Amino acid sequence: QVQLAESGGGSVQAGGSLRLSCAASENTFCMGYVRQNPGEEREVVAAAHKDGTITYSDSVKGRFTISKDNAKNTLDLQMNSLKPEDTGMYYCAADAEGSQEYVFVHRSICRGFNYWGQGTQVTVSS
Repeated sequence: QVQLAESGGGSVQAGGSLRLSCAASENTFCMGYVRQNPGEEREVVAAAHKDGTITYSDSVKGRFTISKDNAKNTLDLQMNSLKPEDTGMYYCAADAEGSQEYVFVHRSICRGFNYWGQGTQVTVSS
């Protein structure tokens, strides 16, 4: 079973930057950051496949940069030019071996995820 340990996040004013980091205990096929707010649709803001393919949601393209280190099983998300609409709970997620429930996602290089981190709150004030 894969464990995902997240760090980073916090509060910042609009235009500021934050960095999220995630470490997986085992190898993964694909990893991403999923933003989820109550009552809103789950959004994969950025994802990275082990083959190097990266995708971003339109809402963060040009502002966020994701980087995946396959050797270390880590995933980082650099978030720049943050906007109040970026506020939300960010979950590190992974597609890896295992029988955990698989959640399919859309508009991402990752087909879905079966492992989730504990989530970290990002708050951007205007």
